[in-house]
Amino acid sequence: MAPKPTACLALADGTVFHGRGFGATGEVVAELVFNTAMTGYQEIMTDPSYASQIVTFTFPHVGNTGVTEQDDEAPDPVASGIVVKWDPTEPSNWRASSDLVDWMARRGRIGIGGIDTRRLTRAIRQQGSPHVVLAHDPEGNFDIAAMVARARDWKGLVGLDLAREVTTRQSYRWDEGLWEWPGQFGKSEEKKPFRVVALDYGAKRNILRSLAQTGAEVVVLPATATAEEVLAHNPEGVFLSNGPGDPAATGEYAVPMIRDLLDRDMPIFGICLGHQMLALALGAKTVKMGHGHHGANHPVRDVETGKVEITSMNHGFAVDAQTLPEGVIETHVSLFDGSNCGLKVADRPVFSVQYHPEASPGPQDSAYLFERFAQAMRERRGD
Repeated sequence: MAPKPTACLALADGTVFHGRGFGATGEVVAELVFNTAMTGYQEIMTDPSYASQIVTFTFPHVGNTGVTEQDDEAPDPVASGIVVKWDPTEPSNWRASSDLVDWMARRGRIGIGGIDTRRLTRAIRQQGSPHVVLAHDPEGNFDIAAMVARARDWKGLVGLDLAREVTTRQSYRWDEGLWEWPGQFGKSEEKKPFRVVALDYGAKRNILRSLAQTGAEVVVLPATATAEEVLAHNPEGVFLSNGPGDPAATGEYAVPMIRDLLDRDMPIFGICLGHQMLALALGAKTVKMGHGHHGANHPVRDVETGKVEITSMNHGFAVDAQTLPEGVIETHVSLFDGSNCGLKVADRPVFSVQYHPEASPGPQDSAYLFERFAQAMRERRGD
């Protein structure tokens, strides 16, 4: 006799998957996405851009390298839960300080294993990212009808401002650089050539490390900061971070601030949600994607040079390239579906990309963009 399932995933269309639960117990409602990365499950779970989302990992080996505090992209996991094919095993990794199952239990995150992730991923690709309820009960007691009803009733991410929930509550300085062998993070130089204000819409730590690695003094402000609060720090450049939720909702307060900064003729660099915020401030529009882009193997073409970069991506909304106004140039496009992945202002040092040049996890083909931002600040200064 097969063991009784201890976890259940119920989709809004009534489809139900049973499996083995791990991590925390309880129930959560969220949007379901799939991620094709072969590594980096901890970085993915702690990426604030995954707020109100459950991640299906298409790669079957999840948990085999354990977890370490050094790989956290935020203080706590932000993704609501995970779906995996094989149950997490005991880790084998010299850096591991804990295993994934215990870590998720302590951090209040639900996991379900033993799922046909190919079937589930195919459903997401064909139907779009569904609203789901994930439950874990060691006794295996589930009210399927109630779970499906809850998934159907959930309003979803459209119109939802999640940046306000994941942003820092107060300003702070960041001086930690990128990870270096044999196992610690570098420190930026004592004499910092320029100051960058980073707007935190859900910033990953490796983005801040990449900024600090250029030698910048990095000051992080909450998502709701005004232009006056930004300018009070006398920045030579402004960075707009990644983050979760509907860009149009976050734009209600972020766009007016960015427009004020655009009038100051200073370098501005945006990533992910920051890219979408900049596009909105410039007059473009954003759209909800069917199943989004989530993975560490996404090819992007540089429109100007024809160069193809393999990138890390995580977004469910995209900038509508057809709405870019005159003077705003599309710089990068996805080779998966042709969607917009970058822009720049024709006559100013203002640019952004939809993907994640800081990787974590993923390839570092696009890491040069941080140095491009630093160079724009040097040129503005006249260095």
